[in-house]
Amino acid sequence: MIFLLIGCDSNYTPKPRGYIKFYFPEKEYDKLKNDYPFSFEFPIYSRLDIQDNPDFINLDFTHQNAILYMSYFSLDDNLQEHFKQSERLAYKHNMITDCITEQLYINDSLNVYGVVYDYEGETAVASQFYLTDSLNHFFRGSLYFNTGVNDSILPVNNFLKYDVKHLIETFYWRDK
Repeated sequence: MIFLLIGCDSNYTPKPRGYIKFYFPEKEYDKLKNDYPFSFEFPIYSRLDIQDNPDFINLDFTHQNAILYMSYFSLDDNLQEHFKQSERLAYKHNMITDCITEQLYINDSLNVYGVVYDYEGETAVASQFYLTDSLNHFFRGSLYFNTGVNDSILPVNNFLKYDVKHLIETFYWRDK
């Protein structure tokens, strides 16, 4: 009985909620060095993976469990087709995600124009975008996680979205 009375004297304080601790590398970038009609800066902690078809490039974020799938298309009076296909791919996740936001990207000085799609909610895709010069080139990218994006990996999602934004902002067309 004494132990019961003594035990009831102390105030109970609930433990704080546990969170996963993430270690992120320093933001450092390298420039794409290839014979592409475009260039951009990509994070050095990602692995550049050029597919069998050289118009398909992946950035593998191994430690973050994500991949940025990218593809290039030369335009031949088919810009509208690429717009429609990109929009269809972006809104394919509409049933799964809570919200899709579109943001226009315009860089007149480099002749780069596009749209960035950001996703909220539990979906494997974190971000999609396309860039074009409206005449000759079309470039598309999609950032996918190997798991659904949820609250527990939200810091990783935000970390990689910054890298996608940096890639877009450093993107430019170059003559072959």
